[in-house]
Amino acid sequence: MKLTNYKRLWGVLGVGLIALVCQFGLHQTRWAAWLVTIIGALIALLMFIDMIKTLRSGKFGVDLLAITAVIATLAVGEYWAALIVLLMLTGGDALEDFAASRANSELQSLLENSPQEAHLITADTVTAISIDQVQVGQHLLVKPGEAIPVDGTVLTGTTTVDESSLTGESRPVDKQPADPVMSGAVNGSTAIQIVATQTAANSQYQNIVRLVKQAENQPAHFVRMADRYAVPFTLGAYVIAGLAWWLSGDPVRVAEVLVVASPCPLILAAPIALVSGMSRSSRNGIIVKTGTTLEKLAQVRSFAFDKTGTITQGQLVVDQVLPQPGITAERLLQLAASAEQQSNHVLARSLLAANTTTVLTANDVAETTAAGVQATIDGQTVRAGKASFVTAEPIDKVAQTAVYVSAAGTYLGCVTFTDRVRPEAAQTMQALHGLGIDHLLMISGDQPAIAQQIAQEVGIDRVHADCLPADKIAILKQLPADQRPVAMVGDGVNDAPSLVTADVGIAMGAHGATAASESADAVVLKDDLTRVSTSATACDQMIPVYPNRRLPTTMAIVKMTPCRETDISKAFSALAVDWNTVV
Repeated sequence: MKLTNYKRLWGVLGVGLIALVCQFGLHQTRWAAWLVTIIGALIALLMFIDMIKTLRSGKFGVDLLAITAVIATLAVGEYWAALIVLLMLTGGDALEDFAASRANSELQSLLENSPQEAHLITADTVTAISIDQVQVGQHLLVKPGEAIPVDGTVLTGTTTVDESSLTGESRPVDKQPADPVMSGAVNGSTAIQIVATQTAANSQYQNIVRLVKQAENQPAHFVRMADRYAVPFTLGAYVIAGLAWWLSGDPVRVAEVLVVASPCPLILAAPIALVSGMSRSSRNGIIVKTGTTLEKLAQVRSFAFDKTGTITQGQLVVDQVLPQPGITAERLLQLAASAEQQSNHVLARSLLAANTTTVLTANDVAETTAAGVQATIDGQTVRAGKASFVTAEPIDKVAQTAVYVSAAGTYLGCVTFTDRVRPEAAQTMQALHGLGIDHLLMISGDQPAIAQQIAQEVGIDRVHADCLPADKIAILKQLPADQRPVAMVGDGVNDAPSLVTADVGIAMGAHGATAASESADAVVLKDDLTRVSTSATACDQMIPVYPNRRLPTTMAIVKMTPCRETDISKAFSALAVDWNTVV
């Protein structure tokens, strides 16, 4: 948040109030003139310096004309006109800052996933240290449910880790001694000891953050609609002002032309529209960080989606129950759920949720981490877990994540799991196709077969599977010009670089805590994928009556607020702009 813009606004308001008292209360016209001239010139100078910095960065906006109008009016002694233009300028800047700061403040609670400390093992003690202090070769303790602080190798203990936010695969991954682990992955229900193989700066999580920063340094090229016409309009105004001075011989004509040409209503209307649109979107569960995002969304031609947690729910649920002859599917699921009822494993919770019968009493329960559970149920020894754990018999294994079950040494069958597709996913894709967006992509780190199956189910046009964060960036950059601008929708840490690379990055932030929320241009706070198509639909309605005309950011107010042409006319009238002349 740029506090200087707020200070400038309060400064202009304060000067204006004091000048009014001086001129109309104390009848000291000269004091009012000098006060407005000195303070106004100072504020105009600061804004002019900022404008020069903006010009050096290759950007050009309509504010330059207004600033030169302030300088011209002060030079010819029209200090009240200068004050009004300054009020427009500083008010618009303050409103834009307010909108941006409000959006960012609502995201602070989402950014808590980054590992911050590690538990260093020294002799017989465990000490909490900052992850920046971790050195290669040090032994670390990772407690249950903690994020792994740095890349390393498991020394002791077996566990199951959740790498979905890093790799895009929703299935839990078993880890045992000598297996590698990545920073940012979430440990399961068992504590493990690891040896650091990388420092924090070189670990997987920081590599993703580094990709985000690189993408931020090479942003997608996009010019605000209002600024596209700023150069010819400003030059034209200067030419007319010069001609007016030359023909009349009166320098006051320069100030008059520049004040009339200054797009003060537009300067104020755009921030007002942004605040209105961003506030409305916030109430609808979509945090839009900048006004430019509103304009980009209106022109998006392609949508790219991550799979896990975006198209799917990101949670493994029971898919199929495959019993052997002699046992029913219901009985098989009941035994598996009963054996797993005391386990904290994610698959155990899914089994219990899917079981519709009475959970049987389990005695002598013993859980072997990353292998399975053994319990005595109805006088029989029941095992549920990996195939090698439950039976020594040769059996046909399934390609999906599965829990195999045996009783009294006899193999009974297995229960498979899948990451369930969001029920609103197909509706969302249909809505986007209805808007004329013909390029819907899935860019996932999951296996090709699974990604293809889900894409066909929801109606996605093209699939890119087995993608690392760098691969996602490359795919987005290689999209042809006729498929841009492109919007990327994701939720995991591994999606953050691609969200920055895309023209518009949209993060699914309902479950919080990812770098995706920090990197995205917009964040969907409700766990509802249709919010993505809703935002695109609203942007498509920015020009509801004149589809062949592209209006400036001012029209963003139409984006988030359903309104008729008469309502828009009233809004422009309040800003002293004739709607008919605008369109």
